[in-house]
Amino acid sequence: MKQQDFLESAYYDKEVDVKCIKIKQPIGEFYIGSINSKQLKEITFSDVRRMEGERGFESYLGIQRPLSQSRVKEISQYTRTVDACFPTAVLLSVKAKCAEFKEDKGVLTLTPYKSDDEENSPSIPITHLANVIDGQHRIAGLHDYEGDDFEINVSIFVDIDVSTEAYIFSTVNLAQTKVNKSLVYDLYELATTRSPQKLCHEIAVALDKDKESPFHNRIKRLGAAQDHNLPGSITQAAFVQALMKFVSENPMRDRDIYLRGKTPALNDGDLNKLIFRQFMIKEKDYDLTDIIWDYFEAVRARWPRAWSSNDKGIILSKTNGFMALMRFLRDAYYSIKKEKPEIDDFKSIFDKMTLDDDYFTTDNFKPGTSGESALYKAFVETGALRR
Repeated sequence: MKQQDFLESAYYDKEVDVKCIKIKQPIGEFYIGSINSKQLKEITFSDVRRMEGERGFESYLGIQRPLSQSRVKEISQYTRTVDACFPTAVLLSVKAKCAEFKEDKGVLTLTPYKSDDEENSPSIPITHLANVIDGQHRIAGLHDYEGDDFEINVSIFVDIDVSTEAYIFSTVNLAQTKVNKSLVYDLYELATTRSPQKLCHEIAVALDKDKESPFHNRIKRLGAAQDHNLPGSITQAAFVQALMKFVSENPMRDRDIYLRGKTPALNDGDLNKLIFRQFMIKEKDYDLTDIIWDYFEAVRARWPRAWSSNDKGIILSKTNGFMALMRFLRDAYYSIKKEKPEIDDFKSIFDKMTLDDDYFTTDNFKPGTSGESALYKAFVETGALRR
């Protein structure tokens, strides 16, 4: 057999059987089933590879959805965790001449099509069997997966036109509601194993609940204001993400290590940035909570009016002020040179600052990252820190 004939046979002589059930809905009939990730990559490989261009329905909609390499990397890492799961279906579209449903067996057989008239009816090799309507990042994230069988649930539409593909795509992506990040972190409370996410969530909850805490009623647990929240409260997501940067460079990986019954390495990441990683590894959760409490208690003691103000124009205890203070915490911690600083250590830094309560306004610090950066710079310049 010539090499060209061999290659053609590899592209056209192979079938893929997908265990399916037929579904009838107003849009018509389609099939729901499962397919091994390796086979899914094979039949959609060509489509995934050219994601940086346009697919048919994307041209129809007048949009481009380039493959996000950062998202692919994130999903690829996720597929290697011990509890990886893709519960929602990947949506595929195949031509009728490539699909045959055997109802008695509950199998949809996908077969490449070799044409005798390429101009009017192009061939469809195995690498072009399925067009991806939704799920391209998941497929790309599985590209290098080499673990045990990873079955992916799929919804397969047969012989629908490009306008219908576009309609399904837009419906799926416009109708879904993005999950609130604060709610996601709140759900880590239910976890039975340690993780950076659970640790930071528990510290946020402890500081929000305690009546003596500088954060009492100042953290929106579910990302939206509750009746008890003070005006201008920060979201739980903002608190957790800001603190988590100090304990883990890769929270997903650390969580997976804990789930496997092991302890993450202390030196996994840049320890110049991970100033509190040792507290997580050594399970000194109360000590870490005390440090955060004392730091912000020192802030409250130095600027009591600004910290307690409910005025929208005063930012010290609002998101911009909090984020700037969390950035400054690293500088302050290194300046003190103690494993567990206390409130007086932090007070000695803030007491040197010439900033007064009326300084922390939106007139001086605009909303957004520019205002946050400007406030952080003001803390650094007036803090007279030792390094």
